[in-house]
Amino acid sequence: MNFPTHRFYEDVLALFCAGVLVSFGVVLFGTHNLLTGGTAGIAIIGTHLFDMSFGLLFFLVNIPFYFIAWTQLSKRFTINTFISVSMVSVMTEQMPQVIKIESIHPIFAALAGGMLIGVGILIMFRHKSSLGGLGILALYLQNKFNIRAGNFGLLVDAVILTSSIFIFSIDLVILSVMGAITLNILIAVNHKPGRYQAYIESKKTKSIHKDAALEEKLLSAVE
Repeated sequence: MNFPTHRFYEDVLALFCAGVLVSFGVVLFGTHNLLTGGTAGIAIIGTHLFDMSFGLLFFLVNIPFYFIAWTQLSKRFTINTFISVSMVSVMTEQMPQVIKIESIHPIFAALAGGMLIGVGILIMFRHKSSLGGLGILALYLQNKFNIRAGNFGLLVDAVILTSSIFIFSIDLVILSVMGAITLNILIAVNHKPGRYQAYIESKKTKSIHKDAALEEKLLSAVE
């Protein structure tokens, strides 16, 4: 799995920021009991079926997918994903202690929440991490079969949200679909296979050409 290389402190700072964004997005969804897709959506549905918190369910649902990440992607990616999932689980539980939202329009909550979670996931992807679960599977399919992670995520989220019609009201599901579409379109547009690798190769090529030009000038000056 090819990723741009980052320093350790860059990964730590990025994953922390991504965790805050995703957690805040989940909190916005929670103001109107909106749903999301992926393992987060499964965890939210689970909170309505079982007497368990979102943070705990989100952590437990992701455990089986670590095997795919460890064997098919990379060990560093698996460790970073474990850290990201753990941070989001804890931050989501603690976020109501530091911020209280008294009033917010449901459509804004759906769109802004989807944007925040989408940007957080993009940062995670950029720094060899993910929100685990179906995000791991999406990245594996993108790298193995060139299937866009955002497109796959949109398909899976559609299935999850469609099945939620049997549990939640139709207006709640429609708002949730809006949030899921915003999230996945943002990822599909901004996370493309080989984009960063092509940029790195381009920078390397430019650097080689610059060095060659400089060497030629120096040789001309000597002559």
